[in-house]
Amino acid sequence: MQGFNVRVYGVMFNEQKQVLVTDEFIKGGYFTKFPGGGLEFGEGTLQCVVREFQEELGLEVEVVEHIYTTDFFQISAFGDGSQIISIYYLVKPLAPFNFPLLEKPFGFEVPEGALEVEGARWINWEEFSAEAVTLPIDKVVADLVKVRY
Repeated sequence: MQGFNVRVYGVMFNEQKQVLVTDEFIKGGYFTKFPGGGLEFGEGTLQCVVREFQEELGLEVEVVEHIYTTDFFQISAFGDGSQIISIYYLVKPLAPFNFPLLEKPFGFEVPEGALEVEGARWINWEEFSAEAVTLPIDKVVADLVKVRY
């Protein structure tokens, strides 16, 4: 499939200046990324990031500011041949966290036959870098976040 795949992600910090990431098992691979996902037809990008946090983490968030939109050619890591356009926003929670956090990277079981498993965890600011995330556009954003915030 050729075409565009628009992805929308949120970057969130807590009071200890830790960065929220999700560890995901998708299509046989392990990925650490920012929370978020695919833009649905008829949806705006701000709506998308709010929906994704609600779906993935059960968390209501508010968008604070735009951080980055992909400005280079990137093919999907998932082999469908689509070009990825990713949009990143700084978000803040509107309620206390009530989702379970992973204690360590990929600290979850992958049941037999499971196609997708995910969990969230905080990364300490000192340990957060482009190396902490898997996807190429996330690496660009991680570097930007380290400089900007």
